[in-house]
Amino acid sequence: MRIAFCGVGAIGSHAAVLCRNLEATLVFIDFDRVEAKNLLAQAYVKPSVGRNKAEALKLQFLNLHGLKTEAMGVRVTRDNVATLCGGADLLVDCFDNRDGRQVLSDFARAHGKPLVHGAVSGDGTFGLVRWEEHFVPDAEDTAGQATCEGGAHLPLLGLLSATLARVIQDFAKEGLRRNALVNLSSVTPTPGA
Repeated sequence: MRIAFCGVGAIGSHAAVLCRNLEATLVFIDFDRVEAKNLLAQAYVKPSVGRNKAEALKLQFLNLHGLKTEAMGVRVTRDNVATLCGGADLLVDCFDNRDGRQVLSDFARAHGKPLVHGAVSGDGTFGLVRWEEHFVPDAEDTAGQATCEGGAHLPLLGLLSATLARVIQDFAKEGLRRNALVNLSSVTPTPGA
């Protein structure tokens, strides 16, 4: 199985680390670079600062876990989504913007690819794990709105990432598709689960 993590920031980097036990090829896709402010909420180490996030995570998987992964340090667009994601058996959306989510949604629907979304609310009060058929991307309150900087929402991000990782594992091992609503009080299965 080939699993493509699209966006390896706060949610994607932690979910990927929690999927390292799968017998699968993990692929990391992200154009962004690791900044010092990312170290509090994302699964990167200090020597990663300045590196492309996908490449940095690939290097960490090799150095810390002895696992080979793949990295693509580019932005997913309508022009390259088929090349980047066409060989995946599962797409995992951990983008932090509506446009990226929409590109993945359109591609997955057009090509019959399974796609699961991991998303946190703009105010950091809840998160969602939703399969494509149950997900509607919404716009940020302001363009480029950051919800995952400085570690302010780290407990919620950890819980959301762990829930997403479990959903990925259940799909990879048994073909199950579960949805969830996550907040600091509970993880609740939702309709369509």
